[in-house]
Amino acid sequence: MELVQPGIGLIFWMTLSFGVVIWILGKFAWKPIMKSLKEREDSIDEALHTADKAREEMNQLKVDNEALIAKAKEDRDAILREARKVKEKIIDKARLKANEEANRIVENAKNRIENEKMAAMTDLKNQIASLSIEIAEKILQHELSDDKKQKEFVQKLIDDVNLN
Repeated sequence: MELVQPGIGLIFWMTLSFGVVIWILGKFAWKPIMKSLKEREDSIDEALHTADKAREEMNQLKVDNEALIAKAKEDRDAILREARKVKEKIIDKARLKANEEANRIVENAKNRIENEKMAAMTDLKNQIASLSIEIAEKILQHELSDDKKQKEFVQKLIDDVNLN
């Protein structure tokens, strides 16, 4: 029953030993324990503050990266638009040059055709003239083979000249 009802001496010695332990802890261990707890609390607060700061920096970097990506896309689009304009100018220039060249070739062909046409017409006129002269010679030779016909023809020419 002593355990259920402790004696006064036991309570005294337990209280005294508890007090001594508290006094020793208070004198030697309490300040370092509290100091280490305070340091631990400060380091946790600093780590949380650093993590929040890092999170804010990450968010800022993310915003900056998105802005850089948007700027890069705008620059890319501007470069592509400029390249399309240059491509269209080059194509238009080449098309215009090709049209000019085609027109020049057609004009040269027309000139050559006209020159060859004129040469052919001149050649044809010369051939017709020479054939006409040959035919006239043959007709005159045939018609004027007789002296009587020659005299009549000469008389007719003289009459025609007198009338004019």
